Amino acid sequence: MTDAPIYIHAGAHRTGTSSFQLCLHENRQVLDDLGWTTAYPGRDGIPSGKLALRLPSGTRIDAEAAATKARAAFDSYRDGRPVILSEENITGRMYHFMQGLFYPFAEARCAALRAAWTGPIVHLIFVVRPYEELFVSAYRKRAEDNAMPAFDEVRDHYMNMDRGWPELIAGMYEALRPQTMTVVPYASRGSNVDLLHRLVPDVPRAVLKEPARVVNKSATDAALEVLQARYQNGETLSRAAWTAIIDAHSDDRAPRGVAQFSDAEKTEMTARYASDLKQIEWMPHITLV
Repeated sequence: MTDAPIYIHAGAHRTGTSSFQLCLHENRQVLDDLGWTTAYPGRDGIPSGKLALRLPSGTRIDAEAAATKARAAFDSYRDGRPVILSEENITGRMYHFMQGLFYPFAEARCAALRAAWTGPIVHLIFVVRPYEELFVSAYRKRAEDNAMPAFDEVRDHYMNMDRGWPELIAGMYEALRPQTMTVVPYASRGSNVDLLHRLVPDVPRAVLKEPARVVNKSATDAALEVLQARYQNGETLSRAAWTAIIDAHSDDRAPRGVAQFSDAEKTEMTARYASDLKQIEWMPHITLV
């Protein structure tokens, strides 16, 4: 039996995905009443998030086994109704940025997802962010939970990334074959309700509400320095201890150079991003907002 139509918000990372999933959480009853099933993970404290989508990573990927794992994750969402799915890890992890690899397993992961859901992918929406902002934000996010090399040790990998947004988006489209794919620059993202209505225009915008609280709050430089000192010393922090450090330094917003590019590097990446957006705009089957 063919699965129902699905509408996918696939991230990207560091573009407000957790806030969007909170929006799905807070509008879940309205969406349910309108005949929609919602699927999203419970990361960052999203209370009703239950999706545990397992997609492959690594150089040796068993496509059939990968599809079977992904298919099992969808079992509870196969109720015959159209699905709104949000999952930023469809393309893979940000960890690989520090190796100069831009989502190296994205195509295989998307292929597993396509094999796992047999219904039409009506709309795929993907938010992209300027490279300089993305890489700094990715480094900082990982530094919140892991001992990290100094930014100077990995900056060359960021500057010489093996590929960028156009290649990734082309690979996603080929693997997933959505009926429509929309790419939204982060600067044009708008509110979470804006993004949800863009993904599923059939849902009346007037019935949707914007989340009131903030999720996935970022650590300041001061907090990151304390966290890194603890991690480099071999410590493992409880969630309570981690939260206490984040909160204790939340008002100290003075920049301390934890992760930053030079002006020349920023100029180079800004130019690359502008050029890449132009490439995306020219792509057949892709709508760039």
